Amino acid sequence: MLVKELGNNYKWLVIHAEAQNDFERLRENYAINNEILEYSLDRHEKAHVEYDQTEEVFYLIYNAPLKMEKADYYQTVPFTLIIKDDYLITIHNQKTAYIIEILEKCRASNPNLSLYQFLFKSIFLITEEFFPAVELMEDRREEINQKLKAKTTKKSLLELSDLETSITYMVSASKQNSIVLEQTKLQSIYRSFKEYEKEQLEDAIIEARQLVEMTHLSSQILQQLSGTYNNVLNNNLNDTMKILTVLSVLLTLPTMVAGFFGMNMPLPLEHNAYGWIISIIISLVLWLVLSLILRKILR
Repeated sequence: MLVKELGNNYKWLVIHAEAQNDFERLRENYAINNEILEYSLDRHEKAHVEYDQTEEVFYLIYNAPLKMEKADYYQTVPFTLIIKDDYLITIHNQKTAYIIEILEKCRASNPNLSLYQFLFKSIFLITEEFFPAVELMEDRREEINQKLKAKTTKKSLLELSDLETSITYMVSASKQNSIVLEQTKLQSIYRSFKEYEKEQLEDAIIEARQLVEMTHLSSQILQQLSGTYNNVLNNNLNDTMKILTVLSVLLTLPTMVAGFFGMNMPLPLEHNAYGWIISIIISLVLWLVLSLILRKILR
């Protein structure tokens, strides 16, 4: 557990999710109950906010962007912030350690923020981390689009699918975050916030709304792009099936003519030295006539 000084005699407790001893100290020294700690350790926990009037504990779980090892693939991970008395407690893991660095810079450049100001400023900065990720995905979408225009390959389509999965995570996380910040205004503690703290919360809400709009627009464009190439593939498949059908129909004529003259019975041209040439000519004439008919029908 790292204890850092904040402005106005506040303290910031930085805790790693794998440090079990630190969690014991939180329970014993700061009266943080097990339910809150379990929320903070659940990597599938959804963003939410709650204020416990009895224990006077305010805790907020907020989604943060996380780039996976696989290129161009993003997910989100919950990040926990708790306020108890004069302490801000953040619980992070190896994947969200970069957020602590961001908050450190914020603390250094804004030494006189109140406790809740620092909390909402932290939320604002976490939200800002989504925007570069979404912009990178938009750049990647345009790159994949150009590749698909040149040639529609399975590899490019799989890359587009990964991008759709990433933006789905982003849309869901941004909506949850926006709702959580709106719900903060419904908590009983909101009435005790100073005006500058409410303003900082409003800034965070505005940033979260902008992120929702940006991710939603990006998701719609990706869905439209995916639908377009799906229609293109279906159209190509229809064209291929049409060609194969026409070829199979046309190829039946030579087979029918050859089968007719191959029957074991007296037939026209049976004793003609040029009978096989005439049968070929008949097949070609019938083939040309049928191809002209099919061309007019399928035009």
